[in-house]
Amino acid sequence: MKIEYEKEAAKHIGRMDRAVKQRLKNAIERLPAGDVKKLQGVKEEYRLRVGDLRVIFSVRNDTLIIKDVLPRGEAYKRI
Repeated sequence: MKIEYEKEAAKHIGRMDRAVKQRLKNAIERLPAGDVKKLQGVKEEYRLRVGDLRVIFSVRNDTLIIKDVLPRGEAYKRI
C-alpha cells in the first residue's frame, strides 16, 4: 500500500523529536493493524492511536493518505 502525506501532516511530523518520529513511522507502516477506528461524522476517515497522538488518515484506491498528526486533545476539534 502506497503512503502519501498531506502538507499539514508532514509539517507536524517534522516538528517532533526522533523517537516520536520513529514510533509514528512504525505504526503507519503496520496499518491497517493497530488501534484504528472510523471517525464519526466524516466520510471515509479513520484515526490511528499512537500513544497520546492521533494520526488522521483515509484510504483511496490502495493509497493511504495521512491527513494530520495531532495530540489527542486537538485532533478531534479539527474534524
